Amino acid sequence: MKVATYRADGTSGEERLLPRTPFDGTVNEDALHQVVTALLANRRQGTHSTKSRSMVRGGSRKPWRQKGTGRARAGTIRSPLWRGGSVVFGPHPRSYRVRVPRKLRRLAIRSALNTRALSGDLALVESLDFDPPKTREVAALLARIGRGSENVLLLTSGHKPSVYLSARNLPGVRVLPWSDASAYDILWSDLVLVEASAFDAPAGPGEEGDA
Repeated sequence: MKVATYRADGTSGEERLLPRTPFDGTVNEDALHQVVTALLANRRQGTHSTKSRSMVRGGSRKPWRQKGTGRARAGTIRSPLWRGGSVVFGPHPRSYRVRVPRKLRRLAIRSALNTRALSGDLALVESLDFDPPKTREVAALLARIGRGSENVLLLTSGHKPSVYLSARNLPGVRVLPWSDASAYDILWSDLVLVEASAFDAPAGPGEEGDA
């Protein structure tokens, strides 16, 4: 499949044919769902905590006698029915970690890339190098493309601190190395801009990082 190509100043270039790997047209929605759900679960801290009866402050003395007061029976002020009492079946600290097999992770990333390419929301950009870093140049690039107000994912060929520093103050713009992109990052974006030289990298998306 072919996608649009842009120069560093935002002007259009010739369409370019994407490589067969990973752009083979595969879109596995089940893999996308499993991986994105696992990623969001892995981001949870799991530090939530509530107090059970044994943790609530207060005596275990019976507040009043069982009969003769006209009030409902009560055995302890630690009851969850009382204000300041315990919580029934409340959450406690735990890990939400979900293991994602490497093959499934790569399938999800491939599916996410193909989803963006098939919908026309993936494009190539020539070599990016802002020295010194300048935010206005990245903003001008996106404005000329006509996608300045959307979520944009810039995938660079390797780590490029100058590109990251140039784009970090722009809302809705995220810069990642090509090998570090996850399925969630790709689906989060409305436009994926890939540096053309990234296809020559030895490791593809998801082969060096975790989804």
